[in-house]
Amino acid sequence: MPSDKEVMLNLDIPTIITRLIILMTAFSVHEFAHAWVANAFGDDTPRINGRLTLNPAAHLDLIGSLMLVFAGFGWAKPVPVNPYALQRRSPAALMWVSLAGPLSNLGMAALMALPARFVLAQAGTAQSGMLDFLKTFLQEFVFINLVLMLFNLIPLFPLDGEKVLEYFLPPRQARFLEDIRPYGPLILFALLFVGPTLGLDIFGVLIRPPLNFLYGLLVG
Repeated sequence: MPSDKEVMLNLDIPTIITRLIILMTAFSVHEFAHAWVANAFGDDTPRINGRLTLNPAAHLDLIGSLMLVFAGFGWAKPVPVNPYALQRRSPAALMWVSLAGPLSNLGMAALMALPARFVLAQAGTAQSGMLDFLKTFLQEFVFINLVLMLFNLIPLFPLDGEKVLEYFLPPRQARFLEDIRPYGPLILFALLFVGPTLGLDIFGVLIRPPLNFLYGLLVG
C-alpha cells in the first residue's frame, strides 16, 4: 500500500499520468453520482447547471485538480442542488445525494481491486515496464479513490459527510452542525494545513485506520 509520504512526494511520470486519469474519472463520476441521484429525486438543478454529465470539463476545479496531481488529494466543483425540492420528495433525499459521491469512489476502488491483485501477483514473478506502470496505476487508483471516499465522509461542511450525519442526528445535534456550517471551510483548512505543522494530524487519525483496512481488504 502506498504510504502517505509516497503519495505526497512520488511525482514520477507514471504517477502523474495516473493522477491525471483519476481527474478524468474519479472526480467526474463522483460529481455525476451526486447529480444523477438528485435528478432521480426530482431536483433538476444539476441538469440545468450542466452537471448531469460525465464530461470532466463540467466538474473539475483548477486548484483542486492541481492539489490532486501534486499532493495526492484534491476536490472538484460541488454540484448545486435544491434542498427544498429534495426534501419535498423524501426526508432522506439530501442524505442519499450526499452519500452517492463517496459510494461512487468506493465502487471504483472495488472495480479496480481485482485487476490490481492480478497485476501485483504478476509483477512479483516477472520484470516488465508495462507491468510496473499498471501496478503503479492500479495502486494509486484504488488508494486515491478510497482517500476521496473517506475524506468526503468527514462530517464537516462542505464535505458530503456533514449532510449524511445530519440526517441521522437528533434535531438538537443537527442544529449544532448548522451553527458551525459557516465556519466549516475555515475549520477544514486549519485541520488540513495548520494542524500537521503543530503535530496535530486529525485527518490521519480519522482516515488512516479505515484506509489501511479497506486497501488491505481490496488489494491485499
